[in-house]
Amino acid sequence: MYRLRIDKLWKIAAEHGDTTRVAIHRRTGIAESSVYRILSGTSQPDLNSALRIAEAYGVRVEELMERTAPTGAESVPA
Repeated sequence: MYRLRIDKLWKIAAEHGDTTRVAIHRRTGIAESSVYRILSGTSQPDLNSALRIAEAYGVRVEELMERTAPTGAESVPA
């Protein structure tokens, strides 16, 4: 499983002058409500949103994500 590194996103966004959720929303084109949920940690971006964030800030998506240990049903092989 992978999770967005919110701290890393804030750092990269700030380097581009985006210091608010609204600024991130405007640059990425992701719905403001989705950006709020992503940055508050209540949801994770889908692949499309993760790619839009990475593209908007000129980084690889891998730079924004971290691998987490599988838990529960996620640890069951397919």
